[in-house]
Amino acid sequence: MSGNSQAAISCRLCSIQIPEEAVPVWKRHQMLSVIASSILFAAAFANEYIRDDVFLSQAIYFAIILISGHEIIPAAFRAVRGRRLEINFLMTVAAFGAFAIGQAEEGAAVIYLFSIAEFLEVVASDKARASIRTLLRISPQTAIVKQDGHEIAKHIHDVKVGEVVVVKPGERIPVDGVVLRGNSTVNQAAITGESVPVDKQQGSTVYAGSMNGEGFLQIETTKPTDETILSKVVRLVREAQLQKSSTENFVERFSKYYTPLVVGAAILVAVFPPLILKSSFAPWIYRALVLLVVSCPCALTISTPVSMVSSITAAARSGVLIKGGRHIEALAKAKMIVFDKTGTLTEGELRVSDIVFFSHSCDEVLQLGASLEAMSEHPIAKAIVERAKVEKIALKQVTDFESIRGRGVRGKIGGHAIVAGKMNMFTNVPPDILGSLQLLQQHGKTCVLIGTQEEVFGIIALQDDVKSSAAATIRELKNGRFEIALISGDTEETTKAIGEKLGIGHYHAGLLPDEKVEEVVHLKKTRGSVAMIGDGVNDAPALAKANVGIAMGALGSDISIETADVVLMHDDLSKLPYLARLSRNTLMVVKQNIAASIIVKSSFALMALPGLISLALAVGIGDMGLSLAVILNAMRLRLVR
Repeated sequence: MSGNSQAAISCRLCSIQIPEEAVPVWKRHQMLSVIASSILFAAAFANEYIRDDVFLSQAIYFAIILISGHEIIPAAFRAVRGRRLEINFLMTVAAFGAFAIGQAEEGAAVIYLFSIAEFLEVVASDKARASIRTLLRISPQTAIVKQDGHEIAKHIHDVKVGEVVVVKPGERIPVDGVVLRGNSTVNQAAITGESVPVDKQQGSTVYAGSMNGEGFLQIETTKPTDETILSKVVRLVREAQLQKSSTENFVERFSKYYTPLVVGAAILVAVFPPLILKSSFAPWIYRALVLLVVSCPCALTISTPVSMVSSITAAARSGVLIKGGRHIEALAKAKMIVFDKTGTLTEGELRVSDIVFFSHSCDEVLQLGASLEAMSEHPIAKAIVERAKVEKIALKQVTDFESIRGRGVRGKIGGHAIVAGKMNMFTNVPPDILGSLQLLQQHGKTCVLIGTQEEVFGIIALQDDVKSSAAATIRELKNGRFEIALISGDTEETTKAIGEKLGIGHYHAGLLPDEKVEEVVHLKKTRGSVAMIGDGVNDAPALAKANVGIAMGALGSDISIETADVVLMHDDLSKLPYLARLSRNTLMVVKQNIAASIIVKSSFALMALPGLISLALAVGIGDMGLSLAVILNAMRLRLVR
């Protein structure tokens, strides 16, 4: 069916072209023409069967064609001028052809029913577009900014990075920023898909479009309004709706050749049988017109895009960004999901879990280790220093500090050379200490030995906790017939321990970024289609090589929004099984729609040749009814949970 163009306005908030707010249904020209045509149809029938005034009935039917076809007929002429044969052309030929052979009511019914189908398709399409308008409406147009001790209302476009915005209880947050003062709970459902409000206090990050709860907040703006998470979500959803899957591209190419073939077949039906059988042309022309109508590829051409758009918008409301139909299709066909470990299956933050001491006390081991590590910026160092702060242990002065890449650190404390790092930093590790070290590593813990080069005083063990939702997510994906693999740059022992804890047998450890890429390429060759999920930054090369790259925790990483195929807006692994179900259901709905379109159209085409169906029936069921069935079937995807 013909698409109705949307007027657009330029919006700095989203940096995209955004469709204007839909005109209410009762105000639309299509609705008025449908009402007028319905009244005229009733008048025509009454006149024909009560007054038996055929001429007046014919005039009314012709008026119905003009009124119902006020957009369809001009579109048909434009198509012909552009050397295209499409649905508007087919319907116009069918309507005027039927009128010309004395089937005026049939011709009027064709264009009347088709206009209703056009109108209902626009209404259904608006349902999909509504998600973008909803996102836009949740962003306030003004913000209260603190300036020189006063509160000033500004348009959000004029709020600059660094300015302080005041948000009162019950108001929407207008900017992306960091809380300077105040405590509150914030509903981020529109951005992250979380149903439970999140506690916010000083230092917490907040997002434009989220709803403040009962607290008063002062927020320092960290991003311009056209770079907020909300604006990026809107832009990417819009762009995703314009991208086409391979199935959609195939159907579109097929339709270009299919329609001219149908027109040629209809001409043959109209001309050759009456010449061969030496019968009247009228019934065969009528059958040819029916063939034109029932062979219209409308339902076939909309079967895929309407399903993909419905799926993309449903996912966006649940905090999942899918950048186009082709990624839905690829995910539905994936056989294996490859997980990065740190920050994906684990929390991504190390904490000290054990302190094992030998010749020195527990506090002394921690004090020496934290004093050295305070000079380093490594995540392990920060975790050890944080534990010392919690235990309120004073750090000692370090001189001659040296960081040895990939091994550890060393320096002088109180005149003694102290070492903190891996086992290869020490000349001699006794068997009993080695046994303790191996036992900790078998449980997936990262170990730092503390002592002098000749003697180990103790071991500080650190652990990156597995996310609470990881085990259930892996189990659900396995039940969904996915193979699961784990790749990590961490040690063999740590990676194996995490894999065993989560029931993942296929794992590879100690991989550098380029080696992760090689592993993904290998899995694609041996397993087929592969999806990979990572943090979207250091895993970017591997994510790009996978058939589908899925980024975690995009709220903390702008780069993941730009590079991944699919983005989980909140750091929530439980969205993965939902995403898998949605993609598979989408592909199933697409196949159902295509199969139904082909079966119904083929059946009606065969019945058209012997004259078993009328033009009205061909439009009402074979075109309008089938198209609406396809749209309604696609809208079921909004119910996937």
